Amino acid sequence: MSESGLMDVTGRLRSPAATPGHLAGFAPPNKGVRYPADPPTVEEISLVMRQAGRGPYADRTRGLIAILWRAGLRIGEALALTESDLDPNSGSVLVRVGKGGKRRMVGMDDWGWEHVARWTEHRVQRRLAAKADVRRRFAPHQLRHAHAIEMAHEGIPLPIIQRQLGHAHLGITSVYLQGIDTREIVDTVHHHRPPVISATAGLKP
Repeated sequence: MSESGLMDVTGRLRSPAATPGHLAGFAPPNKGVRYPADPPTVEEISLVMRQAGRGPYADRTRGLIAILWRAGLRIGEALALTESDLDPNSGSVLVRVGKGGKRRMVGMDDWGWEHVARWTEHRVQRRLAAKADVRRRFAPHQLRHAHAIEMAHEGIPLPIIQRQLGHAHLGITSVYLQGIDTREIVDTVHHHRPPVISATAGLKP
């Protein structure tokens, strides 16, 4: 690289991280790492969105979080969206190139559209979770997990959740639902209705 390429516009020496091609040829440190389904709660998501503050950059950040959460998109799918892919009148979002190159149309609720309406064409990435102090890890893909679990809580059939998320197999969708809180499972079974036994039926042989 030329000497001029090592200097910024003020003539100062650039940081290595700001030098073009600094990490060329190196794989990301988390490449290939698989994390278990660990969806954030509604309260945690709200805290992170509130932490964004005010102004256009904050609106873009909240819009991105909203579309990941309320439409269940992958981060790459959300960042690739254009204005023409968004149809608030019908409540639909067009994912032109999903995983495996597949195209699909998904839905999003009115609350999500309210935030996306303030979202401009620029995308901003911020690490808000650390400032909000709500959890160790707040990754964009976890918002897909939260979306899937909320749909399951609402009684939406698994095949529809699969289609919404663009999964090729139900088994993948089932993995997302493993993030349901264990306490919720225990509480649900604990309050399960007792078996209905005929008055004439005896429990002893």
